[in-house]
Amino acid sequence: MSWLTTLRDRFRDDDRGDVPGWVLITLMTAGLVIVIWALAGPALSGVFQQAIDRVTGF
Repeated sequence: MSWLTTLRDRFRDDDRGDVPGWVLITLMTAGLVIVIWALAGPALSGVFQQAIDRVTGF
């Protein structure tokens, strides 16, 4: 058996992954984005509005 076949077989077995783990990571990341957006949204909106006011003030 060649080293290439062994390497291919090893990656084939590990390629399945942990689907519930990835789902949990995805949901947690989405939750963090929602929380950060809720906290920083008003501040970012104010900064954006201030920048637009400065640009249109010329």
